[in-house]
Amino acid sequence: MQSMNRKVAIVTGASRASGIGTAVCLSLAKAGVDVFFTHWTAFDRIEGNGEERDFPDKLCDQLKSFGVRAEHMSLDLRVDKAPATLLNEVKETLGPPSILANNATYESPTDFRTLNTDLLDKHYQVNNRGTLMLSVEFAKQYEKSFQNKHEGRIINLVSGGPDPNNLAYIATKGMTIAITEPLSVALLPIGITVNSINPGPTDSGWMNEDTKSHLLAQFPAGRLGKPEDVAKVIAFLTSDDSYWLTGQTIRCEGGFLGK
Repeated sequence: MQSMNRKVAIVTGASRASGIGTAVCLSLAKAGVDVFFTHWTAFDRIEGNGEERDFPDKLCDQLKSFGVRAEHMSLDLRVDKAPATLLNEVKETLGPPSILANNATYESPTDFRTLNTDLLDKHYQVNNRGTLMLSVEFAKQYEKSFQNKHEGRIINLVSGGPDPNNLAYIATKGMTIAITEPLSVALLPIGITVNSINPGPTDSGWMNEDTKSHLLAQFPAGRLGKPEDVAKVIAFLTSDDSYWLTGQTIRCEGGFLGK
């Protein structure tokens, strides 16, 4: 059962201390929202930025220190049953969720010489199929649990720009941008808003010093984007005040020039 009628949020892809997913979890917890987050260590260990041992448990304890409830699980969005498995676990442990932050992603650098169907499929399985099916299953459960309420929120993390070395990633994130508006029209009648956020290059642990130096000159604010910048916007989008804002792709990137 929900505690003190607090909202319950799902945040996918929170597995590193410096990641956007972690910043989103913390921002929501500070706002009094119960948080259920997912992680997929196998990706971090083999293809991502490295595994942080015991991090999920540490983040869970940190979230609870704000006086909210928190749970987590390992989840591979490529698996067909992953959306149902996740939603059932959230409902059993924290109650029916009304917020979904689709942050989990698959990214592997690909240019026109290295792009192949296998790499494209890996991106599609997580960034599109997994994300969209989780969103629609979330909406079905919300419709049953929150009749005549307007508290539902889906927020997608997307990307874009002229990066020739990230073709598969940008292509699949482009599909998520494309589905944002029609999905928002479909779900607003049952009380769910749908928006996407493009955070631009964010210093979330993947940049080396050369990359930071190259990108810094393209930020008019004179600093790189931080995970907290995005998390603050997501916190607003999950609030009651954001209800009239739906179907949008928000560029939360500090005026990044995108070169």
